Amino acid sequence: MSARSVKRIHPAARDDVSDLVTRRPLPGPGLEQLDPFLFLNHHGPQVYPPHNRGLPFGPHPHRGFETVTFIVQGEMAHADSGGHESVIREGGVQWMTAGRGIVHSEHAPEQLKERGGPFEVLQLWLNLPAKLKMTAPHYVGVQRAELPAIELDGGKATVTLIAGELDGRKGPIESLTGVFMSTVELEHGAHIDLPAPQGRAVFLYVVRGEVGVGGTRAPQHHLIELADDGDAVAIEAASDALLLFGHADPIGEPVVAYGPFVMNTREEIDEALRDYREGRFDQPTRA
Repeated sequence: MSARSVKRIHPAARDDVSDLVTRRPLPGPGLEQLDPFLFLNHHGPQVYPPHNRGLPFGPHPHRGFETVTFIVQGEMAHADSGGHESVIREGGVQWMTAGRGIVHSEHAPEQLKERGGPFEVLQLWLNLPAKLKMTAPHYVGVQRAELPAIELDGGKATVTLIAGELDGRKGPIESLTGVFMSTVELEHGAHIDLPAPQGRAVFLYVVRGEVGVGGTRAPQHHLIELADDGDAVAIEAASDALLLFGHADPIGEPVVAYGPFVMNTREEIDEALRDYREGRFDQPTRA
C-alpha cells in the first residue's frame, strides 16, 4: 500500500448551540464539502449539571441525505416519525436515512437531565445521490457491544467498525452507497496504515489527542483533507487519540442545501418545504 499525502488541515470553528459546546470543521472557510461528506458537528465534551434543560434538538425534518451520530460520552435518545425510539449509550452509533422525509428528535434521556453527567456527540451528514434522495426513510441504533473491534499494531490501536469491511470483519450497518465508517482509538506511539482505495473520498477527523498523518501533524478538533495519490492512510499517534475515519465514492452531483434539506436543485428544496408544511414526512420506514 502507498500512503496518501495531506492536502490541508482544517480547524473546527466554535459555533455553540444554546448551552451546548459545538465545533464544526465541515463545512468551513477552506472546505465547503468533501463529497459525499457534507457536514460535521462536534458537540462537547462537557459536563451537564443536575436538573439541566437537556439538548436543543426537538422535532425537526430532514430530506435527501443520511445522518450518522457517534455517542462518545453519555447517551442520547432518538425518536422519529417512522416510530423508531432508542437510547444509545457511550460508544454506540445512530444511522438514520432521511430519504424522502423524516421528522426526528434527539434528546437527553431523563436520567441525564435529572442527574447530569458528561456528554460528547458527533454528527456527520452523508449525501445521497439523486436516485436515492427519495428512498424510504430508515433508522438503526447500534450499541458499542454490537460493533466489531479490530486490534492493530499489537493492540495499541482499535478500529471500531460501523459500516463496510476490514480484515475480514463487517460492520453491522448496511450503507446504501457503500460507505466505510469507523472510529479509531490509538495509544501514544501506535502506528497503523488504514486502507483507503484510490478514487474514494477519505474522511478523517481528530476528535481528541494528536496524530501524525503522512508525516503531517494533526491536533485535536482538526479535519485532515487527503490527496487521492495513494491507497492507504498512514497514522502515528503523538498522544492517546480518538479519530473518525471513513471513505466513500464521490457522488459528483450538484448540491443545493437549505437548512435540514439537501437536494440537487432549488425546485426540489421548494418541494421539500411544501411537503413538510403539508405533513407529508410522516411515512412508514422501509423494512
